[in-house]
Amino acid sequence: MGFNFDTVINRRGTDSIKWGLYEGNDIIPMWVADMDFASPPTVLEAIHQRVDHGIFGYPKISKELNTVVQNFLEQKYNWAIDPDWIVWLPGLVPALNLACRTFCKPHEPVLTTVPIYPPFITAPGFSERKLNTAPLLFESGRWHLDLDELKAACTPDTRLFIACNPYNPMGRVFTPNEMGDIAKFCLEHDIILCSDEIHCELILDNIRHHPVATLSDEIADNTITLMAPSKTFNIPGLCCAFAIISNTAMRTKFLLQMRGIMPEMNNLCLVACQAAYEHGEPWRLELLDYLRGNRDFLEGFVAKELPGVSLHHIEATYLAFMDMRETGIEEPKAFFEKAGVGLSDGLHFRGEGFMRLNFGCPHSTLKEGLSRMRKALVG
Repeated sequence: MGFNFDTVINRRGTDSIKWGLYEGNDIIPMWVADMDFASPPTVLEAIHQRVDHGIFGYPKISKELNTVVQNFLEQKYNWAIDPDWIVWLPGLVPALNLACRTFCKPHEPVLTTVPIYPPFITAPGFSERKLNTAPLLFESGRWHLDLDELKAACTPDTRLFIACNPYNPMGRVFTPNEMGDIAKFCLEHDIILCSDEIHCELILDNIRHHPVATLSDEIADNTITLMAPSKTFNIPGLCCAFAIISNTAMRTKFLLQMRGIMPEMNNLCLVACQAAYEHGEPWRLELLDYLRGNRDFLEGFVAKELPGVSLHHIEATYLAFMDMRETGIEEPKAFFEKAGVGLSDGLHFRGEGFMRLNFGCPHSTLKEGLSRMRKALVG
């Protein structure tokens, strides 16, 4: 079909968090997980049709939308779900916070791994729950889950483990065996597993994603799976996500906790979600090809042109977690902002000395950003 991902779209002055952070400065924002590509034409067309209708009353979740999600999961992952298992949410971050409130009492620990997407770290504290963390293991050029570290971080009153696969910020796709070990660990310790799988449609290598809930009925009965079209189809600002919870008691408890707190879904996010899952596949496949090219260019550039910076291979997502520790730079975020590139500070991920770079942008933007980084490092 041919979609153009090379077009540089001016996002300045558009109320963009990503671009607004550096308004008035010659700094290329490559931080927050928000791609600089227009959303798929099929999504834009669906939104236009809904806008043309002209009325934006209180929406309801249609049977058709639930069926679209059901069919999508069946086709992609051979995952047969009941539409009643779907809980619609205005985002993944609210879902993480809701899980902490639902399944842990105040001051009970929530377990996760680090470095990780910052809301995993902040969610427990927002609801007066404790945070216990287990570091990932970096070995043979790859990041790994470490069961020994998880066991050491687990306490008798731990009730929830929030996991991420594909992993943000490292871009690892954990195998069924790896996730199966985590799921079994949770079952053995009477811990509910909340699995963020929002990046599962952005796998760049020839690897198949396996939702952890598909590994066994017993695991599914103990799992909350979080998904969304937002990252894949670049519609995060429309605030649309969903949880799959097959356990009726867990789902009921989760829904009760939402009462009076979670807003209703909005009209535009629902039509965008349906259009994305129903007709967005050709766009997604071309996006993956483009991101693959950016990923390969980035990995090669870092290895050859950025002394002191190292980067492991990225299997999924459009995010790169770069190790800056050998550069000797004390404050890499400020250093690269001065050079004209805005990156996410690894400190917020519990990864001191790392920086996260978003390569979900036109290749010319990526090339310019990396050139500025090289100039800052080598002159």
